Amino acid sequence: MREKFQNLALLVIRLIVAIVFLFAAWAKFSFWTAPPAGFSAGIILLIKFLSIVEPLGAAALIFGFLTRWAASGLAIIMVGAIVVLHFTMQISFFTTPQGLGWDYNLFILGNCLAIMAFGADKWSVEEMRKNYIKSFES
Repeated sequence: MREKFQNLALLVIRLIVAIVFLFAAWAKFSFWTAPPAGFSAGIILLIKFLSIVEPLGAAALIFGFLTRWAASGLAIIMVGAIVVLHFTMQISFFTTPQGLGWDYNLFILGNCLAIMAFGADKWSVEEMRKNYIKSFES
């Protein structure tokens, strides 16, 4: 019973993190056609890059394929987001009615670290692949 709960919890964490990154990538797609004024060319290029890698990482989490690598890449993105929010934009930790904080980003980073630590659960492409290979070994 405990193993089933752990598998379910890891699946739910993977799906939640994937949904967050899919939404974040969707919000960045407008930079391909009409980037807002005031952004440097380097920032626009970074945002376009993130609009490609975030949905790829999210898809990997959804399917449970290269899960630890995907979570590692997404964790690096979250560290970058926290650094930009805290040190560049001087955003405080907690989200308040007056403005955003970087607490949400830290929460997503923590989930990415959990996925990195535990990998995919039994309900993943990785597990199916592992079972498929085992069937040929026996």
